[in-house]
Amino acid sequence: MAGKVFFSVSMSLDGFIAPESLGDLMGQQWMELQQWIFPQRFFRENLKLGEGGEEGRDNDIVREIYERTGASVMGKRMFDAGEQMWPEEAPFHTPVFVVTHEKRDPWEPPGGTTFHFVNDGIESALDQAREAAGDRDVRIAGGGATILEYVNAGLVDEFSIALSPVLFGSGIRLFEGVDAGRVALEQVRAEPSPRATHLTYAVRER
Repeated sequence: MAGKVFFSVSMSLDGFIAPESLGDLMGQQWMELQQWIFPQRFFRENLKLGEGGEEGRDNDIVREIYERTGASVMGKRMFDAGEQMWPEEAPFHTPVFVVTHEKRDPWEPPGGTTFHFVNDGIESALDQAREAAGDRDVRIAGGGATILEYVNAGLVDEFSIALSPVLFGSGIRLFEGVDAGRVALEQVRAEPSPRATHLTYAVRER
């Protein structure tokens, strides 16, 4: 049986998931937004940031996201930013399908991640990701515009938000331009932790 299509993001209390400018990624605001994940043992090991780290519920949530993911889909903007910031071994360790307008051969850096470039639309990218994922889930990794395209197309089954105690004021809003008339949500889980509040929703067609 095919797995679910989901996304999982960190979000500020005022609804932003990234700064507007790619140049501000890894800046102070973005680091504050992601501050719940950096100390986690699984995250540190996955990115080869060193030994040790926290092992509480936040760490379990990070591990669960990675273990359920059999393939990922992302937009070209996220890929361009990540290509500059990821370590030599990209942190996915599964096939990744990049939605783009350009033609490009697959890229396989060390560590088990292969990037495939799909130039015939979001549904084609998802079909290929489903096939690659098998019975595991497909994660829509980002960025915000790509997530929104999949939500508005009715192709997302579930999502989770790590609500961080930080305010952005401006940037990329998660649901800016959502087709609220066709999307209904059902809360699945709400879990507070010392660093964030983890919210999970099932997506239904309204």
